Amino acid sequence: MTFSQKKFEAFAQKMEKEGLPQVVTNTFEFYYKKLVIGETGMISENEIQAVKNLPDSDSFSEEFTEFGKSALPKTILLKLNGGLGTSMGLSKAKSLLEVKNGLTFLDIIAKQAIKSEIPLVLMNSFNTSDDSLEALESYTELKGKIPLDFLQHKIPKIKQEDFTVANCEENPNLEWCPPGHGNIYTALVTSGMLDTLLDSGFEYAFVSNSDNLGAVMDEKILGYFAKNNFPFMMECADRTEADKKGGHLAKYSSGQLILRESAQCPKEDLDFFQNINLHRYFNTNSLWIHLPSIKKLMEANDNVLELPMIRNSKTVDPKDSSSTPVYQLETAMGSAIALIENSAAIRVPRTRFAPVKTTNDLLAVRSDAYILTDDFEVIGNPERKLGQILVNLDSKYYKLINEMESRIPHTPSLLECEKLTVKGDVKFGKNVVVKGEAEVVNDSENQIVIKDDSVLP
Repeated sequence: MTFSQKKFEAFAQKMEKEGLPQVVTNTFEFYYKKLVIGETGMISENEIQAVKNLPDSDSFSEEFTEFGKSALPKTILLKLNGGLGTSMGLSKAKSLLEVKNGLTFLDIIAKQAIKSEIPLVLMNSFNTSDDSLEALESYTELKGKIPLDFLQHKIPKIKQEDFTVANCEENPNLEWCPPGHGNIYTALVTSGMLDTLLDSGFEYAFVSNSDNLGAVMDEKILGYFAKNNFPFMMECADRTEADKKGGHLAKYSSGQLILRESAQCPKEDLDFFQNINLHRYFNTNSLWIHLPSIKKLMEANDNVLELPMIRNSKTVDPKDSSSTPVYQLETAMGSAIALIENSAAIRVPRTRFAPVKTTNDLLAVRSDAYILTDDFEVIGNPERKLGQILVNLDSKYYKLINEMESRIPHTPSLLECEKLTVKGDVKFGKNVVVKGEAEVVNDSENQIVIKDDSVLP
């Protein structure tokens, strides 16, 4: 199919009516054209090469720590905070979920920023801004010349049938979708945040997801980034079997690094994609950005950064599989590594990647298998002699946060637990201790209760 300017005009009018900046419409048009002419954003295996080794942050010298300390006053902590946590049944910002010692993600992030004495900036969505800013009101130390947040944009969903505007009369909000965290570069510009930071003397931003409690400011890594004058650097970790379906780092024959997401992998290359011995590193979505370099890059491209497109097939109402099939066009912020010359990537320990995506993750982090340090870092309990804990709760009964909390009102001790599997409707009493590998199975329709002070298995 060929691109129709007349057909696109309906999208442009919709976006103008919504008050979106022209650069957002121009960016959307760039990707819409690619979609209509049949581009899928796929990156085949024969186009890329595997990355065999990366500089290891564990081996960085103390020289970089000292350099990082000198760069700290010119650095901000930027957290992606647009998610609602709908997969766990939340209707507010996911970062407002209580995660450790009575503190929410956002509480912990705020305390980390205050401890590091650097500004905290959130990239919020229209759905998360008000609640998140209200939650930060009590942290007066965060208030300064840098605004606490800026907003990511939204773009229209596209009908798969004829590439026209998707409508949802019952809930017009469902006609819109987020453009992925690749929108960060455009949003930094249109919000004025990028100029505000540069005018205030800031040069570096450490960017990560608000649900990744392992992504803390590291002066040694900052020093390595700043001393080498990199414009952009990605933190990567070793892929395991648990990561094989996620995106991975690769490079072109020129040596330019790229990021390939699962939605960009042709089906015939899936075996290569999931081969963790071939493609060894995954993107933790923690990035180090040199702000003047981003300013220069955006200006050179009329503020339309042509990141690789990710085409997601959905329905207009994600909860109704019979509703209109649509395309959602997204980009990943890490994919900028392919566009920025002299970009770098480093290997970091797995401890810097500790996202809470499910109630399985949440139960583990809330337990005594993890502790909150005086520096407000959530780390594995030093008293724990085992590896990473594996929690597998029955999704029928524990997928949503209210379901989990009603059945596990008292977090069990998992300090000596390797693996906890729960199948069926099971409620945990107080002071339950789980050791080794434990499996609790309830095949009946009626809930069973693990008594107070029980030791499993």
